[in-house]
Amino acid sequence: MLIGVVDDEPAVRDALARALTFEGYDVATAGDGSGALRLLADRTVDLLVLDVLMPGMDGLAACRAIRSAGDTVPVLMLTAADAVGDRVAGLDAGADDYLTKPFALPELLARIRALLRRTTHPTAETLAYADLRVDTATREVHRGSRPVRLTRTEFAILEMFLRHPRQVLYRSAVVEAVWGADVGSTSNSLDVYVGYLRRKLESGGEPRLLHTARGIGYVLRDSPL
Repeated sequence: MLIGVVDDEPAVRDALARALTFEGYDVATAGDGSGALRLLADRTVDLLVLDVLMPGMDGLAACRAIRSAGDTVPVLMLTAADAVGDRVAGLDAGADDYLTKPFALPELLARIRALLRRTTHPTAETLAYADLRVDTATREVHRGSRPVRLTRTEFAILEMFLRHPRQVLYRSAVVEAVWGADVGSTSNSLDVYVGYLRRKLESGGEPRLLHTARGIGYVLRDSPL
């Protein structure tokens, strides 16, 4: 597996490269968004770790260019801890997941493993609830006749709810299924992603299907609890 690490800070870039190499990954690095595009053109990269704030072409512009070119390489975006706008912009640009700085190395590794797991090709299956329909093989999502574009992480979360309709799912159960048991601080990330899912699934004025079970988690159903 070849992981691309793109960060303008040499110390951060080199530290991540060493850690990933120690974990058994092959690593290629770049210092800005333009370098990321050259890396993808020259090598077959299995996953890209992409910092947002970089001089020249930043991570957001690079991610948009990658998706505009039709490249579906998984992208893990690194954002500043207080930059909520960067997280939203990163996911809108096509990133599959995000991690805020500073982060613990075990969480970065867990996010990488989770994204790589989602790149495997599942058996073709159609999941549906109300007017929501999902193709697990192509990752196509429709709300009625309206197509809905989701990141890999958003898709994984929605798929879990579609496999357990009308069941209240604990936050911890969803986090473990999507990110793995070795991620400890992702409950807040789940809340953020549910917010993104609601925005995308309801952007055509459709009624809410993902409801909050206060103090427990979330449930896919036609009406609130």
